[in-house]
Amino acid sequence: MSVFDKPIVMIDFETTGLSPDMGERVTEVAALRIVGGQVVERYVSLINCQARIPSFITGLTGITQAMVDGAPPVAEVLPRLLDFIGADTLAAHNASFDEKFLRAESARLGLVPAHQGLVCSLKLSRRVFPGLASYKLGQLSGQLGIAFKSAAHRAESDAEVAAQVLIHIGRHLGDAYGLGGVDPALLVSLNGLSAAKVPQYLQKQALAARR
Repeated sequence: MSVFDKPIVMIDFETTGLSPDMGERVTEVAALRIVGGQVVERYVSLINCQARIPSFITGLTGITQAMVDGAPPVAEVLPRLLDFIGADTLAAHNASFDEKFLRAESARLGLVPAHQGLVCSLKLSRRVFPGLASYKLGQLSGQLGIAFKSAAHRAESDAEVAAQVLIHIGRHLGDAYGLGGVDPALLVSLNGLSAAKVPQYLQKQALAARR
């Protein structure tokens, strides 16, 4: 069974706060392209938005003012990031958060992201694995047997684990429902369903694929 023959890009931003509408900015990004069940390409960078880094953010992420002051400017990083993502499906853990910052930072530069579809691995996990104790990335990954290889709350580390969670979900769906492959568009559809409707939907998809 082949997982994600069509590319899907897992993204993670570190930021100065929770909302670009409140003036918060991005400080780091990681984008990992998944093809065929593995990460095949990545773009990772600290980002200088000329923003002040709150002390609690430094405490959480380890990202200091000096690190972002010496990083490439956002006007350089964002076009490269958008080129990397291209028209592939975008994914993130709590995807609305990351897409919100992607669109806000792009709009500041007069750019428009071109990704086709958005997949939230947090929502997917709730629908595919209902009843787990927590769906926060750190706790969820532990419950699925996926380990962090480096410190959490850095963009590449979080994106790497979220990518492995997504791959795990894809393989589980293929094994549990006999799907010959898992397309990013299927995951986009699952995001819009309630957990109770997911099994029946996937059974219909598997049946249609065998006809």
